[in-house]
Amino acid sequence: MNRHKEEPFAAALKYNKDKNKAPVIVAKGKGELAEKIKAIAKENKIPIIENKGLTQVLDKLEIYEEIPPELYKVVAHIFAFIYKLNNKL
Repeated sequence: MNRHKEEPFAAALKYNKDKNKAPVIVAKGKGELAEKIKAIAKENKIPIIENKGLTQVLDKLEIYEEIPPELYKVVAHIFAFIYKLNNKL
């Protein structure tokens, strides 16, 4: 069986309740670009959450596109986790 390693993927989401009704993708990429996105997040102390199922859906969206309603719940949980984490720091 010939299995190749799946190329890493990363996406960055941003939410501004005054401008958007849902979070939007502000960056996304595979391979080297994914690693750069993660490095920038680490440099800026932005939490990195790994969720393969979510990234597979985000990969199909365009930059500055709002996430679809079916992702609201999972993304809300992620944003709530990050909010709690930031308040503890």
